[in-house]
Amino acid sequence: MYDLIIIGGGPAGTAAGVYAARKRLSTGFITKDWGGQSTVSTDIQNWIGTPSISGQELANQFKQHLLTYADGYVTVHEGECVSTVERRDGYFAVTLSNGTTLETKTILIASGSKRRQLNAENAAKFEHKGLTYCASCDGPLFAQQSVAVIGGGNAAFETAAQLLAYAKDVTLLQRSEQYRADPVTVEKVLSHPNMRGILNAEIISVTGDNFVSGLTYRKRDSGAVATLAVTGIFVEIGMIPNTDYLTGVVERDEYGRIIIDPWTQQTSIPGIWAAGDCTNVRYHQNNIAAGAGVLALEDIYVTLRAR
Repeated sequence: MYDLIIIGGGPAGTAAGVYAARKRLSTGFITKDWGGQSTVSTDIQNWIGTPSISGQELANQFKQHLLTYADGYVTVHEGECVSTVERRDGYFAVTLSNGTTLETKTILIASGSKRRQLNAENAAKFEHKGLTYCASCDGPLFAQQSVAVIGGGNAAFETAAQLLAYAKDVTLLQRSEQYRADPVTVEKVLSHPNMRGILNAEIISVTGDNFVSGLTYRKRDSGAVATLAVTGIFVEIGMIPNTDYLTGVVERDEYGRIIIDPWTQQTSIPGIWAAGDCTNVRYHQNNIAAGAGVLALEDIYVTLRAR
């Protein structure tokens, strides 16, 4: 019987795991792989304390940091996913993809999310060659260049606003006939002289040789096809939380994100906490996720040892 099981090897789960080891909680740590979404980034410049690091190196550091302090307290189940989580009489049963069932007093869910992929010709081919899903990671690389943002929600407009600090100009393309972002956000971002918005734009293809040089889109209201010369494409069309295995276990919102109490990271079920991109938080960043993991662990520790 573990004190705690942590699900996920990204920044939230790893940060919580380090703290759990140092607080000497008997912990089962389950992760298919390490690092979360950032493993695909070639140059991360906003991980606090490290001016520049590749996503894969950051993932390696996550693993090494946890293993350094694991000594007898954290048991790592690497290469495994969670199939089911069940509530039993006074504890939880977590079943892994290999059929093993682990028992625990508490659970921290930090299984993250994945980006909704752009469905257009050559989109996959040009990922990380001009097409990216992270403006915070890659925005500065496109200084004084023409870039496009795909999407029409708050995240897309916030990305566009961020890119305007670097780029020569930004064009935002939204598939539907109206933007989904808050009207005040839309008005403010589109008022920038280097900003343009295009509605009813369905992306057909991404063009280029070794790197992105442009995109082709179709106007859904008229059928007209047009091209746009850009060297960067930032996709903001939504996140898909990795929470399907929790159906019927904890309360989730309409997008599948786990609903938490931001004061404690507790879910709707006593004994289960959640942190990071799988939760219903507004911003998704490595630093934010790591902090949320620590916050959750502190509350878990108090619950186990002081209440």
